[in-house]
Amino acid sequence: MDITLSLSAICEAICADQKLFGDISFVTTDSRQACPGSLFVALRGERFDGHQFIGQALEKGARCVVADTPGDYPMERTLLVGNTERALRRIAALYRSRLRTKIVAVTGSVGKTSTRDMAAAVLSSAYRTAKTQGNLNNQVGVPQTVLAIDRTHQAAVVEMGMSGFGEIEEISLCASPDVAIITNIGVSHMERLGSREGIFRAKTEIVRGLRPGAPLILNGDDDLLCTYRNPDCDILLFGIDNPRCAVRASDIQDGLQETLFVIHYAGECYPARIPALGRHNVLNALAGFAAGVALGIAPEQAARALGEFEATGMRQRMVTCGGFTVVEDCYNASPDSFRAALHTLAQRPCAGRRILIAADMLELGDIAAEAHRAVGALAGELGIDAVYTFGELGREIAAGAAAGGVPDVRQFTNKPDLAADLAAAAKPGDLLWFKASRGMKLEDVIETVYEERGK
Repeated sequence: MDITLSLSAICEAICADQKLFGDISFVTTDSRQACPGSLFVALRGERFDGHQFIGQALEKGARCVVADTPGDYPMERTLLVGNTERALRRIAALYRSRLRTKIVAVTGSVGKTSTRDMAAAVLSSAYRTAKTQGNLNNQVGVPQTVLAIDRTHQAAVVEMGMSGFGEIEEISLCASPDVAIITNIGVSHMERLGSREGIFRAKTEIVRGLRPGAPLILNGDDDLLCTYRNPDCDILLFGIDNPRCAVRASDIQDGLQETLFVIHYAGECYPARIPALGRHNVLNALAGFAAGVALGIAPEQAARALGEFEATGMRQRMVTCGGFTVVEDCYNASPDSFRAALHTLAQRPCAGRRILIAADMLELGDIAAEAHRAVGALAGELGIDAVYTFGELGREIAAGAAAGGVPDVRQFTNKPDLAADLAAAAKPGDLLWFKASRGMKLEDVIETVYEERGK
């Protein structure tokens, strides 16, 4: 944040109980970062209460604080509001209105972060670009991301996640994107949203903050997104199979650690490569390419820039260990991303066995057991050589794999036993693909295997 905001404007934006005067040069939700001229917003969470740190923030020089209840702190320096989280978003929206930065917003059931990183790689080829850091993609993370953009940033890519209706709308209004991307509509958060149609409604809330006439980039291979119509948006479809897509890919070739393909756009062809695996990542790349050309980057430059993409976290990171290859793909999981991973695993060159190490997919509600069994069945259908599972729902994957004819199926009740068995069983030439929801912490198993086999 390098644009000062007047306290009077902030008071009006957040509907504070009083009006204060002066300027704010920094907004924080962490009292340890408070400094002279800053504004501290006291948030509440399940395991913390920022109101307990108001005194610390003021001692460190904060000009004033935003709180939702009176307390043992100077009320003359306190702006009272009904909801401090909502106030944070409104302050970020005020700050956003002062920025000239072009913002690309990314949401979807699967592939948000990879698409974010690919779009950022494309935009960085022409503009000084900011992007969401880590997993700051929720009701608090998006305003924090917006407030971290400064005047030197010509572009920014903001990832937007949600777990219920109304959330994407709120953070889209906060970021006011110039371009929006929806990667796909899957079944993540089915527990709360009830159906894919419900998820579709929740994801398309992103248009509420989109500037009139702005590009809305949609996956044309998705059966729901390809039907979306909105006269206030300039809809641009990307895909592989749908001939209606303005941005398409063909000639997809898997390499050892990269994927080659050709992008078709506006009657021309552009060769491209990404240091990532699988058809699903080609779709993510097409979305990133489309965002770049929507913001004025030459198509050939956008296609070339995709090669600079770097994956964040445990998203199909490939590691060689003890003569076998490990794919760390356990940052998140859904039925859609599991299917994509299995198809990619089945198609990868491999001198030994293809082994899936799988654990639970979370937040699937009533379809959870069926979805996990389907993953196991698909492993059998695709000829995966071995399936090792962990977790309560991992049992369903194992059951589906055994019924589907996978020759070696093993189910474990704890991670140490899984790691020990896997470290002993893995042979040179094998390809081990780890896949699970983040909450299962499958990286614990990966680290043990590395330690045992000498990464």
